[in-house]
Amino acid sequence: MLDTDSAPDLERKFCRFDDDIQVTDGTVIEGYASLFGAPDQGGDIVQRGAYAKSLAAMTDAGRAVKLLWQHDPAQPIGIWDEVREEERGLYVKGRLLTDVARGREAACLIAAGALDGLSIGYRTVKAQRDDQGRRLLTELDLWEVSVVTFPMLPQARIGAKADDKNDSVLRDLAAAMQDARRALTGAA
Repeated sequence: MLDTDSAPDLERKFCRFDDDIQVTDGTVIEGYASLFGAPDQGGDIVQRGAYAKSLAAMTDAGRAVKLLWQHDPAQPIGIWDEVREEERGLYVKGRLLTDVARGREAACLIAAGALDGLSIGYRTVKAQRDDQGRRLLTELDLWEVSVVTFPMLPQARIGAKADDKNDSVLRDLAAAMQDARRALTGAA
């Protein structure tokens, strides 16, 4: 987990993958990491355009939004190939790196429907309160988008699809991991 004492301004917002998330070849995922105008469980609402300056600055500097496992900066699990604002929210599309152990695990868990969340790690640059006391986030410095277990926007859902060959590969990989775990623990 990220040490928030060393990065006190870093905030995280969780959002489940959208219905149109895809897992292709066991590695490609896509969905919305943030939905505009939707209050999260903490009462914050990201406004359209909140990511524009941050994404432009990253592009200008030749940097990219990181793809992490559960916000852990020591566990990158892939690469976001596309991160952009759309009408609905912050769209992301990337590749889980299956040569990385956690990347393999994430691909298996997503394909099985056991993992269904996306979460953003960011610093608030500008925000204001609405008449109901909710924070309206108007400018964010986006650092990372993580695959997570518990998203803050429960109305967004995951959908995972892979062709039959990839389903078989993922099932075989999951079985091999279980066999290896049993062998290491001496379980029957």
